[in-house]
Amino acid sequence: MPDAIRAGFAGGGFMGAVHTRAARAAGADLVAITSSSAARASRAAEELGVRTGAATVGEVVAASDVVHVCTPNEQHAAQALAVIAAGRHVICEKPLATTAADARALVRAAADAGVVGAVPFVYRFHPMVREARALVASGAVGTVLTVDAAYLQDWMLLPTDGNWRAHSGGGASRAFADIGSHLCDLAEFVTADRIVRLSARTRTVFAERDGEPVRNEDLAALLVEFDSGALGTLLVSQMAAGRKNALTLEVHGSNETVRFEQERADELWIGRRDASQLRLRDAATLQPDAARLSIVPSGHPMGYQDAFNAFVRDAYAAMRGETPDGLPTFADGLRAAVLTEAVLASAAARGAWTETPMENLA
Repeated sequence: MPDAIRAGFAGGGFMGAVHTRAARAAGADLVAITSSSAARASRAAEELGVRTGAATVGEVVAASDVVHVCTPNEQHAAQALAVIAAGRHVICEKPLATTAADARALVRAAADAGVVGAVPFVYRFHPMVREARALVASGAVGTVLTVDAAYLQDWMLLPTDGNWRAHSGGGASRAFADIGSHLCDLAEFVTADRIVRLSARTRTVFAERDGEPVRNEDLAALLVEFDSGALGTLLVSQMAAGRKNALTLEVHGSNETVRFEQERADELWIGRRDASQLRLRDAATLQPDAARLSIVPSGHPMGYQDAFNAFVRDAYAAMRGETPDGLPTFADGLRAAVLTEAVLASAAARGAWTETPMENLA
C-alpha cells in the first residue's frame, strides 16, 4: 500500500460526507466519488473535497486502493463484490447485505481475494466503550447476568417522514438492520459473548409514508439469551419522540454494573451495591485500548465523527498489514445479517424463540 491510500467513494449523501471526513483525517488521498447521477457526483466532489466526480462505480474502483460503499442498502452487496473482484479493499456501510446469503458470499470473496473488508460498527471506537469492554474482560464486573440496551431515534415519528430506507432500497428490515445491528454488535463486543437465541416482535406503525408503501419495520423489541446464559432486553425504535441517537448499553454483573450512553460518550457509569461512580474519559486513567482512542485532552468532548475517524484509521492500518484490535470486518457484517433474519423470522412467528448460530466459514 502507498503511504497515502487512494480512497474512492460510492455515494455522496450524508454517509458519504462522514466517510470522506474520516478518510481525510486518516491521511488518504480522496481521488473519486460517484453518486446517483453525474451531476450529483460532480457536486459531491466539489462539496466534499474529492478530486473527481465519477460517472460509474467502475471508474471509482479503477482509481482507488479502497472504496467506501455508502449507497442505499440494496446496492451494497453487488457494489462491494465488484470492488473485491477488482482486487481492491472495501469499507461497506451496514447492512453489509440485505440477506445473510449475500453477506456470506462477500466474506468468502474478500478472504479469497486477500483484501480487507470492514463494516463501520463505529460505536466500538468510543474510548469509554473500550473501557467498559476492558472492565468486563478483567472480571471487575463479575459474571455477566443481564444486559439492558436500547437504540432510540425519532426521525420517522410522523407519517410524512419519508425516506428511501422505508421504501425501495431499504431491504426487508429498516429499524433493526439500520440501528438494531449497532446495538447487538455493541452488546456482543463489550461482553465478548454471543446472542444464541432471541424472541422478537416488530411493528410497522404506518402502512404508508409520504404517499409510498412502507416495506419494513419502525421498531423492534427483543428478549435475547447469550451463550453464557446471560439474558438481555433490547428495544429499537425510530419513533421515540425526542430521542435522536439514544444508544445505551447497561451490563449487569455479579459485582458491578457498567452503563454507556452514546449521547454522553465521554462518561461511563459504574454501579456498585455500596456506591456508584461516574468515570470520565481521561487517557491517563483509562485502560490501554481505551487510552489509544482518546485523542484529545479530557474535558474536550469526543463524539461520533471521532469514533468514525478511528474506525477508518484502523481499517487503513489493516490494509497496510497491521492487526488493530476490535476492527469490525465483513464477518461482523455477516453476523448482523444473521441476527436480522432471526429477528424477522421470530417476529413473523409472533415472538417464537429463534436460534442465532455463529457462522462456520472454514
